[in-house]
Amino acid sequence: MPKRSELWCDMQVVERESEEVEVRGENGEKKEEGEERDVEKGEEVGFEYEEQAVAAESNTNDDHNQRDVHMSMMHRLNPTNPLRIVINSNTRAATPPPPSRFSHGSNNIRVGATPSPPHFSHTPPHSQPRSTPNPQPSITTLNSRKYTNKISLFLFLLHMVAAIGLVGFLIFKGVQGLIEASDNRVKRAEKRVLKFFLPQVEAASLLSITLAFAWQKAVRVWPKFFVHFILWTTFLMSLSAGILLICFQKPASDGVGVCFIAFAIGNGLYACWISQRIGFCSKILIKSLEPVSKFPDLNQPIYWMLGVGFLWMSLWNLAVIGALNFYFTPLMIVLLGLSLAWTAEVMRNVANITVSRVISLYYLRGMQSNTKFCFQRALSKSLGSACFGSLFVPAIEALRIVARALNLLEGEDEFMFSCAHCCLRVMESIFRYGNGWAFVQIAAYGKGFVKASQDTWELFERQEMEQIVDSDITSSICFLTGVCSGSMCVIVVAAWTARVHQSFTATISILAFFIGYLMTRIAMTLPHACVGSYLVCYAENPDNRLFDNTIKDRLALMKSGRDVAILTPRVPRRFAAR
Repeated sequence: MPKRSELWCDMQVVERESEEVEVRGENGEKKEEGEERDVEKGEEVGFEYEEQAVAAESNTNDDHNQRDVHMSMMHRLNPTNPLRIVINSNTRAATPPPPSRFSHGSNNIRVGATPSPPHFSHTPPHSQPRSTPNPQPSITTLNSRKYTNKISLFLFLLHMVAAIGLVGFLIFKGVQGLIEASDNRVKRAEKRVLKFFLPQVEAASLLSITLAFAWQKAVRVWPKFFVHFILWTTFLMSLSAGILLICFQKPASDGVGVCFIAFAIGNGLYACWISQRIGFCSKILIKSLEPVSKFPDLNQPIYWMLGVGFLWMSLWNLAVIGALNFYFTPLMIVLLGLSLAWTAEVMRNVANITVSRVISLYYLRGMQSNTKFCFQRALSKSLGSACFGSLFVPAIEALRIVARALNLLEGEDEFMFSCAHCCLRVMESIFRYGNGWAFVQIAAYGKGFVKASQDTWELFERQEMEQIVDSDITSSICFLTGVCSGSMCVIVVAAWTARVHQSFTATISILAFFIGYLMTRIAMTLPHACVGSYLVCYAENPDNRLFDNTIKDRLALMKSGRDVAILTPRVPRRFAAR
């Protein structure tokens, strides 16, 4: 019997396999079978207690030796060995059998003739309990499959169906009036419009898309120079357009010219006011454009949007001509203008979300995203948020300018003081529930517009970056670039129209400015999205190795009082505690 026990131990240690042991003897021992299941698949080890007890009655002394061998084997097992883990687990989970005369010592080992692993009622002295893994914090998914802001998406699609129908109908009416009109006066009017109106507007479209490509190339190659250049070029172009329109000495053109001159004066004052911010914003712009070189196809969504925008504006121009021969001409033109503005803003924000997703995933996860897939996602899952944001972000930016003006005018006058205080309170709520920075979170995490706005502003507050965000002038630079393109289109088109048909000058000038501004804003999506992604991703993870100390040093200067920043007003500090 001792030899058989030693042989069994050797087989267990070397082979680690279950075997059938048949014991045939004169004393009539029964055939026993030990069974060990695969531990890697999580199966339990089977034991046959009752049959083992019957076979063990005549071998008490040898069983004691086997118990010692089993104990030494268990002690030699590594604590991470799957066999030991399963045995310890079964030992803790199972109820120990009632004590019998075959158990020995505090280990309470029940043995038999079968070479099966022993059952312990207590954990062996040197065994270690199973380690329970600590719960890891959940990571927000970057591949949300939900459609965001479905109501806004439905309204935009419904609007596009109506707009396409209206544009097609007005083009049909224009062609019908040109071909089938019985009145020669109507035909002459149609021909005059086609001859002296359409060429200038189409020329403005071509000039605007050319300027759009030029500005985008310039801001990527010479970002620091571009900021200074566009501030003062916009001032000169808008002032020149206003003076040119006034020189025509027509009431309509004079009114438009005065508006351009007033804007030029405000632009000059603004350029002087933000002179202290230009250096820091140029650094942020340069740093945020660095990842663009890693994605050669990043501009393709913007090119697609510019191409679609050019085609749609060409059809839109034909619809405006058709509206001249339809009832309620002013109302039709206003509706067409609002539709074009919303459509162009949605196209711009689709490009914004595409670029923001590519850049933000690079910052947050170090991923080289596929621009094509990001573009498809922006046109499907995130399109509702783009439609919703396109309605409110321009209004929010306009209110931001009003808040700045009221803050500058606020003085000793009690009425102005009350208006400024009320407006700043409203602005605080608006910027918390709707801001242009939200498109980064929409692109990265697939959130709705309001939720993304709240989460983004909470990130800025957590990192104490409100002053940095308030002092950013990237959106202003993109806006002024659009105004600069629009003013250039006005100068070219107004001079041309004044030579061929001066009565159309004011109308064509407004349309040319509108087209030039919208096309350029679409092209300037790239720098705007890059800066937004840089600031939002920095607020989410400031310790990322892709970020330098530019923002951190700026915050340190602001907190120490050595840097003076002219802030976009939310609520003044003296009102915050009230």
